[in-house]
Amino acid sequence: MTARSATGPAGDSAAPDRPASSERLVSLAQIREAAGRLQGVTLRTPLVAYGPPERPHFLKAESLQPIGAFKLRGAYNTMATLDHRDRARGVITYSSGNHAQGVARAARLLGVHAVIVMPSDAPPIKRARVEQDGAEIVVVGPSSDERQQVAERLARERGLTVIPPFDDDRIIAGQGTCGLEIVEELPDVAAVLVPIGGGGLASGVAAAVRALAPSARIVGVEPELAADARDSLAAGHIIFWPAELVGRTISDGTRTQALGNRTFAHLSALLDAIVTVSELEIIAGVRLAAEQSHLVVEPSGALAIAALTYRAREAGLQGRAGPIVAVASGGNIEPERYLEYLATPLP
Repeated sequence: MTARSATGPAGDSAAPDRPASSERLVSLAQIREAAGRLQGVTLRTPLVAYGPPERPHFLKAESLQPIGAFKLRGAYNTMATLDHRDRARGVITYSSGNHAQGVARAARLLGVHAVIVMPSDAPPIKRARVEQDGAEIVVVGPSSDERQQVAERLARERGLTVIPPFDDDRIIAGQGTCGLEIVEELPDVAAVLVPIGGGGLASGVAAAVRALAPSARIVGVEPELAADARDSLAAGHIIFWPAELVGRTISDGTRTQALGNRTFAHLSALLDAIVTVSELEIIAGVRLAAEQSHLVVEPSGALAIAALTYRAREAGLQGRAGPIVAVASGGNIEPERYLEYLATPLP
């Protein structure tokens, strides 16, 4: 398949077409196998109407998952494939919050000891929920590069198995079950918007949607303040953003400093476009999800909603015939911050 061009707000203009990745991508069969493992573990989340009734727009409400985010899909799928020796030794991961919760919950369900390396600026509500599931927490600085290095060192020292947050085919296949559910419920889906942090969710959703609804437009969404994926696809190679730059966005779940090799390969081959949204648009997405769809979403979960609302032209959505879905990826937000966002005027 020919790779799609990427767009971004550094003009939001189309980049030159690139040849499709020569790497083997996660298959629909792998995603279906993951769906089988996740039965009874994750929720088949609903598609909730969004906006005026004459517009067939929907939010894929991953905020309703047992941990409040999509991350349980990939974490459980990955850990369920481990043999008994690896499970007995325990697992480790590095995450700002939602993947940490996914690994902690999957570990508890599977009877595995989990160690989670979390940044010092992780939202307290996410850290508290990791603790509630019995995981051991190691706190480091805000850099995603630092927490990965610490996790890999501890894995070597303690014989733990690393559960990557995004750059692993088992993670991608698990997250892809979200896209599988979208197309099973809406076979005529015209477009899907999905947030990008490290790219695991976007890679999996794109793989499923492209296989089952090849004419659907697939759009990735990033914050303007953490647009490393946009830059990477435009350049044709992975671009690294420093922690002090990505740390500026309120979208804590997308402060990843770079795509992984596997997610870069998937997004390069499968995305039609990337758009970015401003901080005010992200806040508006949080508010509009509550007002129009009665959903609580965190800033990371509001990215695709913001793009659907404010960046439809840049995303190439105008004139699309058929339903459009924005993935609301999570809803773990501090109550005080949530009330602040609800009171913020819409742009």
